[in-house]
Amino acid sequence: MFNDPHLRPLPAAHAATAPTLPALRVGMIGLGTVGTGVWQVLRRNQALIAARAGRRIEIVSVAVRKLPRAAGVLGDAPGVLLTDDPLQVATHPDVDVVLELAGGTGPARGWVLAALAQGKHVVTANKALLAVHGHTLFAAAAQHGVVLAYEGAVAGSVPVIKALREGLAANRIDAVAGIINGTSNFILTRMRDAGVDFASALAEAQALGYAEADPAFDVDGVDAAHKLALLAANAFGTPVRFDAVHVEGIRALQALDVAAAAHLGYTVKLLGIARRQPGGVELRVHPTLLPTHQLLAQVDGAMNGVLVHGDAAGPALYCGAGAGGEQTASAVIADLVDVARLPTDGGNAQQRVPALGFHAAACADLPVLPMAEVVTPHYLRLQPRAGVSEAEVTQALAQLLHDEGVQAERLDGYTDGSQPTATRHLLLLTQPVADAVAARVADRLQHWAQGDVVRLRVAGPEACM
Repeated sequence: MFNDPHLRPLPAAHAATAPTLPALRVGMIGLGTVGTGVWQVLRRNQALIAARAGRRIEIVSVAVRKLPRAAGVLGDAPGVLLTDDPLQVATHPDVDVVLELAGGTGPARGWVLAALAQGKHVVTANKALLAVHGHTLFAAAAQHGVVLAYEGAVAGSVPVIKALREGLAANRIDAVAGIINGTSNFILTRMRDAGVDFASALAEAQALGYAEADPAFDVDGVDAAHKLALLAANAFGTPVRFDAVHVEGIRALQALDVAAAAHLGYTVKLLGIARRQPGGVELRVHPTLLPTHQLLAQVDGAMNGVLVHGDAAGPALYCGAGAGGEQTASAVIADLVDVARLPTDGGNAQQRVPALGFHAAACADLPVLPMAEVVTPHYLRLQPRAGVSEAEVTQALAQLLHDEGVQAERLDGYTDGSQPTATRHLLLLTQPVADAVAARVADRLQHWAQGDVVRLRVAGPEACM
């Protein structure tokens, strides 16, 4: 069929078949890393993007804090209005769609609401804004019959929102598990591969530009929780419930436990997990032990990976660059292309792809299970205190597990060779058990331990394929 004489190759230059519809006029708020990436990709691939969108996409207005720097980025850009007033862009009559890339949850909320009230479509990469104010913003978009799109808000270049809303629309989604913060993933990869502690790996990430000067949102799990709230809403047809996500970061993670996990055949990842259960849904972000042979465990460095379990499609892994100017711009411009393809007369808003994957009448506010009731395998590590033998601790542990009804999957001795004097530790892997029970076991083990008993969760089938 590739030799069919009736088929003609796509022209190398798309300008010859340029669309004749009016250009989609974009007003951009913010010209940082992502905004600069959007500007560069649109300029470089303008004809290609127009051929796919059916019309040209032109940035006609840009709002920034520092006008001289913006002029340097934009260069020779005749016809682009440059301003330091975001509301001027959000409400300008010559703007069809507002691109919000400034970030934050305060002023950005007002700019987006102003744009929506003016009947303008909005595209954003601001996961924090949507996680905190999503209910209000999505309702406003629906009220005014416009689109609020946000593919760039989750997993950078990875089109996982489109996958959930469109590609997997026939599926009942049972679970989503993702490495959705590139900074934390880079740090954990360095802790494992280089054997360094958290502080050293963080300093390296900051030196390379993977981590901010204040890395709290990344290393404390907040950024991943923002993204998980959006993923769960699209997977299960529930409201965005950032406030209900259980969040633990990697700041307290020790190099010793990363090495001990590797000894057991696991790698430690900061996972965001949303899982459907009979009594509701789980929403949790925390360090997790993954078997090293699993595909998600092999997503290293600053990469992101999201594993989705659908009843018809089965498990599907979406992987790619989780951050970066042009990488995130790829997702942002994909949303702009979707907006450009909308009927110019507005069409029937009810026939558009819903913002959260489900039409509002079909959404359900499912209960979120308390973390104490979540069932997973667990990893526990303890160093026997002075004067207590390993045999004594093992015997006490066996009785304690019997009392709590916990089954041991594996019990190993582990020697920490990183210290001048090698230290023995006991490593326990349990079979699946309720989080509250595992916490109680760790608390009771403290009697025999020198220092804190460390407890980490182990991945279940939701993170494996």
